[in-house]
Amino acid sequence: MAGYDVAPLAKLTEQFQRLPGIGAKTAQRLAYFVLKMPTSQAEEFSQAILNAHEKIHYCRICCNLTDKDECNLCSNPKRDQSTICVVEDPRDIIAMERTQEYHGVYHVLHGAMSPLSGIGPDQLMIKQLLERINKGNVEEVIMATNPTVEGETTAMYISKLLKPLGVKVTRLAYGIPVGGDLEYADEVTLLRALEGRSEL
Repeated sequence: MAGYDVAPLAKLTEQFQRLPGIGAKTAQRLAYFVLKMPTSQAEEFSQAILNAHEKIHYCRICCNLTDKDECNLCSNPKRDQSTICVVEDPRDIIAMERTQEYHGVYHVLHGAMSPLSGIGPDQLMIKQLLERINKGNVEEVIMATNPTVEGETTAMYISKLLKPLGVKVTRLAYGIPVGGDLEYADEVTLLRALEGRSEL
């Protein structure tokens, strides 16, 4: 970064600036904050990042992030395995769980179809979803992709794949503002959207 005489500080600032939502000034503040940390705390911080990279992977069932073979939701016998809520991102699960009204399981796509960005069906976890449904016992799939053009395209594409399989496919109702993300929706909005979902 221009204006720095200390190369390691410049490099640290540049790395923080690569994080989403972090501008130049915030990156600089974070870099100076890290420099003020005791060495033991800085080592703990860096080790936490390395541990996350090494130990976190996709759940073998729903593709959520976990450090086990199956995530806590898939391995919970109290969850309704006959209903799958399909979301774009693991953070969307946290948003849905805040409603405390959904008791089914999830499937994480890790994105949405966006031809302009080079993201097609093969770059998403759609194949894994179809494998789950082909094993049977699934009665309903709730499409909870974000209400954006990409989210809608993804929901319609998946619903067309699922219709011949005899599975009921529903879409969250539009309590969620178009162009918004599930992650930022409040509990009441999500609950109304969940209750007012409609079949595709």
